[in-house]
Amino acid sequence: MANDRRAQLLSGNEACVRGALAAGVRFFAGYPITPSTEIAEGLAAALPKVGGTFIQMEDEIASMGAVIGASLAGVKAMTATSGPGFSLKQENIGFAAMAEVPCVIVDVQRYGPSTGLPTSPAQGDIMQARWGTHGDHPIIALMPASVRETFDLTVEAFNLAEELRTPVILLLDEIVGHMRERVELPPDESVHVVNRTKPVEDPETFQPYKPGPNLVPPMPAFGDGYHFHVTGLAHDESGFPTGRGQDADRLVRRLHAKIQNRKPPVARAEEWQLEDAEIVVVAAGSVARSARAAVREARVRGIKAGLLRPITAWPFPENEVREAARRAAAMIVPELNLGQIVREVERVSGGETKIVPLNRIDAELITPAEILERIQEVAAHVD
Repeated sequence: MANDRRAQLLSGNEACVRGALAAGVRFFAGYPITPSTEIAEGLAAALPKVGGTFIQMEDEIASMGAVIGASLAGVKAMTATSGPGFSLKQENIGFAAMAEVPCVIVDVQRYGPSTGLPTSPAQGDIMQARWGTHGDHPIIALMPASVRETFDLTVEAFNLAEELRTPVILLLDEIVGHMRERVELPPDESVHVVNRTKPVEDPETFQPYKPGPNLVPPMPAFGDGYHFHVTGLAHDESGFPTGRGQDADRLVRRLHAKIQNRKPPVARAEEWQLEDAEIVVVAAGSVARSARAAVREARVRGIKAGLLRPITAWPFPENEVREAARRAAAMIVPELNLGQIVREVERVSGGETKIVPLNRIDAELITPAEILERIQEVAAHVD
């Protein structure tokens, strides 16, 4: 009965709001932009009721700066945007990665470049999520394919941000953000929530960037009584800038290692009907929903097809893709862009199997029929 009472008809954007609140968000700064605006609207109404703060900033750059400041002050903070705003946030995302400031950035992807078609779907920000800011920065990007998964991955985004002291990107697309599904959300008390590790040593000897056993430094809030200098410059364990190349090398390698060392549980993919699959469809986000329907119909027609769905766009689930490539006669990669996921599939598969792209950029979803047709075409040439 409890679950029935919690059954609701929600959009992906609304589920994102619910997930953020369940994870403990208490600060949002943003700027209205289609198709993510419902996230801002939802948190504008909800945050004051739980003692949180909502601020509509003057632009996207300021929004990201405010989120960083709020996180440094000790609260869980997030922002939400779409492609053009995501571009503007990149400098401060790099700052957050370098200064190890936990925060969540939601990007509900839309058609581009530039202002493009603001209300139409696309998956054109996958590479920007990884390489949008300059330098060798680490990043985590999660890519839900349903309304319920949007709730779950929003919680996970905050947990990873807090545990690893890093910005985390939740990479929706317009279809996932705006579609509505019946979902049953868990009671708030049953949601697993991770909070940042606070220092326990004497403030007199505290070094703000001295890593703990998991390579992540404990993080006090401004005002906790610890000296805490923050900079985007290369810095040593004291937090103050350094001009020494060896210090910069040590810092950036640690920033990557703290995520790479957690890569097996962080980098994830869903496998469906892969046990005997000769043709594997690799699809993420809303496209994976069409891919699942196409794989199901292909099986009805006697074609051994399967689905591999990256849940983490970054780190890319290399082990799962590599293993699938070794067993498959071909891999089909449908996506709403001119080829971003397929490049990673080609890189990781290392020539083990044939890779077939399927791209659509006319502001419409790739349909199950289109994917099924490509499966049939490939199956006709499989020995």
